[in-house]
Amino acid sequence: MILPIVAYGDPVLRKVGKEIDAEYPNLNGLLENMFETMYNAQGVGLAAPQIGLPIRLFIIDATPFAEDEDLQPEEQELLKDFKKVFINAKILEENGDTWNFNEGCLSIPDVREDVSRQEKVRLEYYDENFERHEEEFTGLAARVIQHEYDHIEGVLFTDKLSSLRKRLLKGKLANISKGKVRADYKMRFPAAKKAR
Repeated sequence: MILPIVAYGDPVLRKVGKEIDAEYPNLNGLLENMFETMYNAQGVGLAAPQIGLPIRLFIIDATPFAEDEDLQPEEQELLKDFKKVFINAKILEENGDTWNFNEGCLSIPDVREDVSRQEKVRLEYYDENFERHEEEFTGLAARVIQHEYDHIEGVLFTDKLSSLRKRLLKGKLANISKGKVRADYKMRFPAAKKAR
C-alpha cells in the first residue's frame, strides 16, 4: 500500500525516533508498504518519520545510483544491489574527507541543495530479521545512510545548510508546510491536519 509522505513542517519530522523490537506490530507489512511508497515516489531512501511513525527505522535502495557513469566502477558495483533495512541504527563513527553532493528529500519536494558530509560511516543496526550488524559504508551508500539516519534523529538536510541558504529557502519551505507544492506522489501536509 502506498502511504502519504509527511511534508516539511510536520512535528513528527523533528522527533527523535524510538527503538522498536522484533514484536513491532506487522513489521513485514510496514516494510513492504515503505518500499512500495519509496519506489512510487522515485526515492532511494525512506525513514519511518516520513510516513508519520517516530521510530528508528529506515530503508534504502540505492541501485538507481549504480547507473551513474561519474562513479568509479567499484562504487557502481557496490550500489548495484544495495537494498537494505536499518532498524535501531546507531552511528558509531563518521570519518574521512567531507564532500558536497546535491541532496533532495521526499518530505521537501522541489528543494535540492549541496550538503557536506563525511565520506565514511560505521554503524550498528538490525536488519528486518532482527540480526545485528556492524558495518562501514563509504561514498554514496554512506551519504544515503547519513541522510536517512538524520531523519530518525529529527534532523533534515536543510538544517545542514548555511544561514544564508536557509533564509533564501524560508518562503519555499513555508509553502511546502502549507501544501502549496506539487509532488508526483501522495503527501500529507501539517496545515491540512490542523484544519480538520
